[in-house]
Amino acid sequence: MKTTIFATLLITFSVLQAIAQNFDKAKLDAYFDSLEKNDKFMGSVAVSQNGEIIYTRSVGFADVENQLIANTDSKYRIGSISKTFTTVLVMKAVEEKKLDLNQTIDKFFPEIKNAGKITVVNLLYHRSGIHSFTDDKEYLEWNTQPKTEKELLEIIIKGGSDFEPNSKSVYSNSNFVLLTFILEKSFGKPYKVLVDELIAKPAGLKNTAFGGKIDTGKNECKSYKYLGQWNVEPETDISVPLGAGGIVSTPSDLIKFSDALFDGKLVSKESLEQMQLVKERYGMGLFPIPFYDKTGYGHTGGIDGFTSVFSHFADGNISYALTSNGTNFNNNNISIAVLSAVFGKDLEIPEFKTFKVDAATLEKYVGVYASTQIPLKITITRNNETLVAQATGQSAFPLEATAADKFKFDQAGVVMEFNATDNSMVLKQGGGVFNYKKE
Repeated sequence: MKTTIFATLLITFSVLQAIAQNFDKAKLDAYFDSLEKNDKFMGSVAVSQNGEIIYTRSVGFADVENQLIANTDSKYRIGSISKTFTTVLVMKAVEEKKLDLNQTIDKFFPEIKNAGKITVVNLLYHRSGIHSFTDDKEYLEWNTQPKTEKELLEIIIKGGSDFEPNSKSVYSNSNFVLLTFILEKSFGKPYKVLVDELIAKPAGLKNTAFGGKIDTGKNECKSYKYLGQWNVEPETDISVPLGAGGIVSTPSDLIKFSDALFDGKLVSKESLEQMQLVKERYGMGLFPIPFYDKTGYGHTGGIDGFTSVFSHFADGNISYALTSNGTNFNNNNISIAVLSAVFGKDLEIPEFKTFKVDAATLEKYVGVYASTQIPLKITITRNNETLVAQATGQSAFPLEATAADKFKFDQAGVVMEFNATDNSMVLKQGGGVFNYKKE
């Protein structure tokens, strides 16, 4: 047995050594230099190997208006990565016999439709059927306003049910707002205290907490959208997302959280295994994140102009995290670039070519476009020298010119080709080609 263990340790050590030797820090730095120079990304990344940080990088500003440069301790809202924290707290409650995964939620919320059928585990797996209030078109009209538990419950109750409990999985932020209230009732403590006592302190997270109003004086980042320049985004009041998206952190803290979680320091081995069991794409607070022949487990997040991701790869014992407060690029490509550098894959430094289109030409494309193929209208407006698109019920996004009549939005893989002569536009996304006419 001793010989077998020793051989295993040698193999593990050799894998870690190979990762360390193949890691091209200089090229990855050049990659981020290119993003920063071309206003493609503001944010931070961090990577750990075997529990030790091997790479960090921050680019852009925490506060553009006051030219406050972001650093490795700058704090970002992490959006739905908060759901992983909330799930850890639920599993702690289960381990301490304060909750049962299979208990129904009618004890807590008898007014919710199907409460007698919906279990705690249904909430965790997004299988409750409870409508997600963030999908409502009115959401962006009130999300910046403080909400009480009573007010949020009224909104969730009014939203009703979208399907029979446990019949399928559909992502719902309402599930994790309800779990926040369940945790507070089960432990008899505020969610903020639970995050601090049961996760932040045990894992040694110095820059992680349930958030509040953004304070750049405390090295907290504001979030932005790029429309020819970085424009500050409205700030969702933290009383709205709660345990579905209200935590603030840094990439360095997120990889410490990841390492602690997958090293069994936050929940038991059995609880972690349960969290990784996938039902229709989702685990409990985790989901698979593939990279070539490897599979990590983690979560993504987004709130206002913030985006984030963290993942742990058992192969090589690697944890990776990204937080962003402004992006004019596809952040998934950034994650691929970082992981390519870590795992010795080819890494190409992007080249960005700017194409200027005069205001008179841009003005020809302005209008509302409709298609007979899909019931989604797209409104095109102009912000100085930038075209801005907005689909029905969705947020506006900037278009980058690649030719006089061709524009793209890298974050969503969207390409739009305009023909001002016949007032038409062709939308290309995900292999689909859709023909639009100006109304």
